[in-house]
Amino acid sequence: MSELNAPLDIYKLLEGSNCRECGEATCLAFAAAVFRGQRLLSECPRLSPEVLEKYGDQTGESKKTIEEDMDRAMEEIRQRVRGVDLAEAAQRVGGHYNGRSLTVKVLGKNFRVQADGSLSADIHVNPWVSIPVLDHIINGRGTPPSGKWIPFRELSQGRTWQGLFEQRCEKPLKKIADTYTGLFEDMLEVFSGRQIEKHFDSDVSIVLWPLPRVPLLVCYWKPEEGMDSSLHLFFDRTVEDNLSINSIFSIGSGLVRMFELLAVKHEGRDRTYF
Repeated sequence: MSELNAPLDIYKLLEGSNCRECGEATCLAFAAAVFRGQRLLSECPRLSPEVLEKYGDQTGESKKTIEEDMDRAMEEIRQRVRGVDLAEAAQRVGGHYNGRSLTVKVLGKNFRVQADGSLSADIHVNPWVSIPVLDHIINGRGTPPSGKWIPFRELSQGRTWQGLFEQRCEKPLKKIADTYTGLFEDMLEVFSGRQIEKHFDSDVSIVLWPLPRVPLLVCYWKPEEGMDSSLHLFFDRTVEDNLSINSIFSIGSGLVRMFELLAVKHEGRDRTYF
């Protein structure tokens, strides 16, 4: 596999159009982030398959990974939650406080936060899910859902993040839905999802609740003759009152990881998901 030894080596592989679909302001900024190990080469939506096959997801001199960055952010936000009044937060975010810990429902499962920042849950505790939960507890205004759905790109910073959101959240989830026909049944069964009247003329419309004040609408359009399938995620218009854009993106990424786990376990006919 060919080596990439400098940011300019990476930049030369890119289209150079500064389309911003990756979430970076310029192609050079994206190349620098790849070299530092903060982004993956495959996150460029306009990269040719031939280039990606030749170079793979290399980074430069830094050995940091996205997972390490998430772990670091996780520790920082756990430190911040120690100063939060959990009893007040429970009322604000729609949780329950028992005098020792705050419990909120995350995809229908109990997620508990202790005053010292310790976490426990009935689902797998990972930064992609835990950081949005703690962000919600610390910063969420408690605004109830409006019932009005908007796509990610209509959020205040959504257009800047849209390309990355499609690459890391919507496209991987669509791929799983295309190849794993039981996905939506599992959404209903495992994550307390609710199938609703079809929205936006989709074939499947399911509402999930990553957090009590943060519903998520999954719409899937099945492939038709001459047309590919499509999947998009929609958020309640009030979502930014309760979560930062980073946490909204993280929820989408976390869902992908959970559903990938579902698909793997389904292939092994193991119905004990967590």
